[in-house]
Amino acid sequence: MARWEWADRNGHRVLTWLAVVGLAAGAGLAVFGLPGADLHGPLHYLGIMDPLCGATRGVRLTFLGDIPRAWQYNPASIPISVATLAMLLRAVVGWLTGRWVNATITWTRQLRTLAIVLLIILWVNQQLHAELLLTRL
Repeated sequence: MARWEWADRNGHRVLTWLAVVGLAAGAGLAVFGLPGADLHGPLHYLGIMDPLCGATRGVRLTFLGDIPRAWQYNPASIPISVATLAMLLRAVVGWLTGRWVNATITWTRQLRTLAIVLLIILWVNQQLHAELLLTRL
């Protein structure tokens, strides 16, 4: 499923830089608040929520330490924030030591099925919270 190794190079450069940008964005949301621009797709206004609906608000609330409200807006926002911080910690260790922890995930049929089932559960959850997600924070 997952293989972990120490290496002399960063095997996940794109993910590392996405984490740096993501951390900056999360910190910016916590300090400055939500963006003034509307980030919703057209289906949102028809009451159709997607799995990422509420994620921006959820990440902001996670960075503010309000985990219960982050969970209400989007349960995925918490693991997204934690993964971002873990990738940043990995990057700091790699930049300081020159040694990188690299992971290789083998997408087995069971892992793909689990990912799809979790995505469907998240999608249903977000749809069940459409009224909350249609309000401004």
